[in-house]
Amino acid sequence: MLYSMTGFGKGTAETQGAKITFEIKTLNSKQLDLATRLPSAFRSRESAVRELVAAGLERGKVDASATIERTAAQASVELDIDTLRAYKQQIEHASGELGIDVPDNWYAVLLRMPEVYRAVTPDDSSDEEWQAMGRAIAGAVAACMAHRRAEGERLEAFFGERIDGIAALLAQVDAFEAERVPRIRARIEEGLAKLSDIDYDRGRLEQEMIFYIEKLDVNEEKQRLAQHLRYFRETMAAPGLSHGKKLGFIAQEMGREINTLGSKSNDAGMQRLVVEMKDILEQIKEQVLNVL
Repeated sequence: MLYSMTGFGKGTAETQGAKITFEIKTLNSKQLDLATRLPSAFRSRESAVRELVAAGLERGKVDASATIERTAAQASVELDIDTLRAYKQQIEHASGELGIDVPDNWYAVLLRMPEVYRAVTPDDSSDEEWQAMGRAIAGAVAACMAHRRAEGERLEAFFGERIDGIAALLAQVDAFEAERVPRIRARIEEGLAKLSDIDYDRGRLEQEMIFYIEKLDVNEEKQRLAQHLRYFRETMAAPGLSHGKKLGFIAQEMGREINTLGSKSNDAGMQRLVVEMKDILEQIKEQVLNVL
C-alpha cells in the first residue's frame, strides 16, 4: 500500500487546567525536514516532541505546531506596575496642565486602563501537561497518516492506470516487429542494388545482415520492461509504509528499457509508441516524488 507525503493532522488533549492542541502539516521531501513551533512552557521538551513526531511520520517536510489554552481557574495574571505608574504620571501631568482635579479613586481609574494586566505563564510545563502533549501528538500523527493513506489510495489508482497504459503500448510493439525486419532488409538491399558497379560477396552480406538485425532485436527490452511493470505493481501492493524511493528506482529502470527500445526500433510506428510510453513514464516519475 502507498502513503502520500502530503497530509494534515490535528490532535487535542486536556488536563484539569489546560487544553493542548497539536497540528501537523506535511509535504514531500527526500528526507525528514521537521520544523516545530511550541509554547514557551514546552521549549525544554522540544527534542522529545521532535522524536515523537519523527517516529510516526518517517520522512517529508513537516510543519508541527502546538498551542496551550489554560482555563480561567489556572490562568495567572498580575498587575503591570510600570504601566500603572506611567498612567498615573500622565494623569497628574494632565491635571496640572489643564487645571482639573486628580481622581478621588485612583484604583477605579487606573484599573480600567488598557494593558494594565499581563498574563503570567509558567516557565515549564507540568508532568500532567506533558502527558497531555504526548496524547495530542499521537492523535495528530494518527490523523495525518490517515490523510496520507487516503492520498496514497488516489496515487495507487493513478499509477495503476499509467502502468496499464505502458503495458498496452508495449503489447502493440509485436505488430510492428513482424514487418520491421523485412522492411529493414529490403531497404538495405535496395541501397546495394543502386551500387551496380560494385561487386560484393553475397554470403558475407548475409552474415552482416544477420548480425545487424540481431543488434536491432528488442525482445530482451520488452521482457525486462514487462518485468519492471509487474515489479512496480507488486511494490505498490507490498505491506509497509515507505515505498517511494523503491518506486523511483523502478521508474528509472523502466526509462532505460524504453529508451533502448526507441534507439533500436528503427521504425516510425515503434518510435511513436516509445514517445507515448515516455510521456506516461514522466507522469509516473512526477507523482512518485509524492510517495512516502
